[in-house]
Amino acid sequence: MNRMLVVVFSEASKAFDGRDALRSLDRDGSITVYGYAVITKKADGTSIVNEESDSGPTGTVLGTSLGSLIGLLGGPTGVAIGALAGSLAGATADLDNARVGADFVDEVSQQLTPGKFALVAAIDEDWTFSVDKRMDSLGGVVYRRALSEAREAVNTEAVTAMKADLAQMKTERAQARADRKAKLQEKINQLDTKIQQHLQKAKERHEAAKAEAQAKINVLQAKAARVREKLNTSGDKTMNAQGQHRCAFFECKCMVEATKQYCSDSCSDADDAQVTELQCDCKHAPCALD
Repeated sequence: MNRMLVVVFSEASKAFDGRDALRSLDRDGSITVYGYAVITKKADGTSIVNEESDSGPTGTVLGTSLGSLIGLLGGPTGVAIGALAGSLAGATADLDNARVGADFVDEVSQQLTPGKFALVAAIDEDWTFSVDKRMDSLGGVVYRRALSEAREAVNTEAVTAMKADLAQMKTERAQARADRKAKLQEKINQLDTKIQQHLQKAKERHEAAKAEAQAKINVLQAKAARVREKLNTSGDKTMNAQGQHRCAFFECKCMVEATKQYCSDSCSDADDAQVTELQCDCKHAPCALD
């Protein structure tokens, strides 16, 4: 499920440890990370972006839903863009684009007080356990919200209602006296301008959504390519009839899906640390002790 994830920390080092944990979970296939940023809430209530994910396919994502959420968390004056942050330069505090609801922003903002740090990410996860376990071990407070599509329906209904009002005003103007026509025309012009603004904003959101969807596809394609490269360079290239391959940790005997590298966090951590063991400690049946 596509979600916005915010993890609030009391220490900067823990926030960056959380970033590393998120990357690790992405590498082993537990989740997909489309983009992230680490931000700091300053004493004046504003926020500064300390780091964001590399520019490239995720840059567009950061400019839409994720960028909008970060803009909203930045407070009344928005977000100050740090030296490391490039694609967030266009981030705006747009609740429509953030797609998470004002209550979610309020809930996070109450926890993200001055002096605290937040890891903000756009992710896809099937289960919450892996992220919660890692972040809890670092002392992070986790907030997540599924992305909503309901806002677009509300805006469409609003435009439809305004068009109905506009048609009614034009009917009245056609039947009104000369002194009344001028006032009605002024209201018609104002309402028509408002409708055009709504339509333009809807068009921009639609174009941003298309770009975001393509950016996510690019992320998934890049991730699949990395998995294929890992398989092609690994010692065991065996793929079974179900399209599964052996876990990338050389001591492990488990078979995993083609889009994943490891069968567990244990194997991912052991491989990252280049652990040499007599037997894998993932606890799965193929590796369990007799």
